[in-house]
Amino acid sequence: MRRNTSISLLAVGHACVDIYQGAVAALIPFFVAERDYTYAVASGIVLAASLLSSVAQPVFGALTDRWAMPWLLPVSTLLGGVGIALSGLSGSYELTLFFVAVSGIGVAAYHPESARVARLASEGSHSAMGWISLGGNIGFALAPLMVSAVIGHGSLRWTPVLVLPALARAALCVPVLRMLARPEAGASKTEAPRGADDVASFVKLSLGVVFRSIVFTGLSTFISLYAQQRMQGSTTAGTIALFLLFLGGAVGSVLGGSLANRYDRVHVSRWSYLLSVAAVTGVIYAPGPAMFLFVALTSAGLYVPFSLQVTLGQDYLPSRIGTASGVTLGLTVSIGCLISPLLGHLADSTSLKTALTPLIAMPALSWLLFRALPEPTAPKPQAAHPRPHPRGRTRRAARINVHEQGPPTELTDLQERGFRQASIPRSPVRDPG
Repeated sequence: MRRNTSISLLAVGHACVDIYQGAVAALIPFFVAERDYTYAVASGIVLAASLLSSVAQPVFGALTDRWAMPWLLPVSTLLGGVGIALSGLSGSYELTLFFVAVSGIGVAAYHPESARVARLASEGSHSAMGWISLGGNIGFALAPLMVSAVIGHGSLRWTPVLVLPALARAALCVPVLRMLARPEAGASKTEAPRGADDVASFVKLSLGVVFRSIVFTGLSTFISLYAQQRMQGSTTAGTIALFLLFLGGAVGSVLGGSLANRYDRVHVSRWSYLLSVAAVTGVIYAPGPAMFLFVALTSAGLYVPFSLQVTLGQDYLPSRIGTASGVTLGLTVSIGCLISPLLGHLADSTSLKTALTPLIAMPALSWLLFRALPEPTAPKPQAAHPRPHPRGRTRRAARINVHEQGPPTELTDLQERGFRQASIPRSPVRDPG
């Protein structure tokens, strides 16, 4: 019961934090409308926030590897919310960049420590990690709705209202940290020994996450425009395509955790990436409304491995869990942000369909890398066993030994005494050393 409560609170908290990741992009139309920013200037805000957050996450991950910092959860959440809340109060572009950067640092500081706490709270459950990832997906998807509700009928002066999810998240951190700090009755205090780092597998995993990031970021950037082109300029079609892309991700996160409880994580990820190749092909080349089905399948296929990749990275680098979380959740995602402008340039010189076609190869490359990955074995806790009596075995131990050495048979008291008399030496034997 305590674990389920912790998982639920962590999932809701993850949603509150990731709202501020989605809020940056959701604020762009309002910056363009009220401050006459060009598209290039406005996109610079998104790129700066994404890059700063992604690059800073491994740094915070390395810090959490050296020191447990659960206080980062409420502090980083407040930092992310305050940055977005202040971003609309000044007309200065430099101050806007600064406040958005502050929010990005807050988001970066949150994820490595939250991944460590989530690993403790989930007790190794893949489905639990899937639910926590689902919270982040929901928060990201809710960001445009929240920004529109707060600012849509007013102005950027209303951005301070956006700090409310951060305040709610900070309050939710308190019971989670208390529950994790309070050991359950009868719980063993023995910790599982850490295994050796498998750096080679972690590098392959990270490259696979990079290719996954490229295809998902490319589709999330251009799928709305592509759907409008395919449906004769319908803006509704673009909205539906983007909604399905986020909805499929929510389904995939939960599905991935459930499948990993039955099969190993690497196996599930391989099949997911292989099916994603066909799904991305359908998005680009399927005729008419059929593309919407393939959008949902693509999103689910790309999000099934999402939470699994985080725990795989932690198991490949058991001595640097924070660093592993920062890389898989942050640094590798920034690569997708860098590739999107290149896809836009290719679309300007050719067509959007031509620019999106190379994305078909990305999940195929992830599949090839995952074929070379082993499933890490989690180390088992070493329970303390009592020392055997130095002068011999007890009657119970001798009886167990009889059953282990041969087929199970029932021994009478006489037979058992005879066996013990025959097996115990008549002269005392000293223990060596």
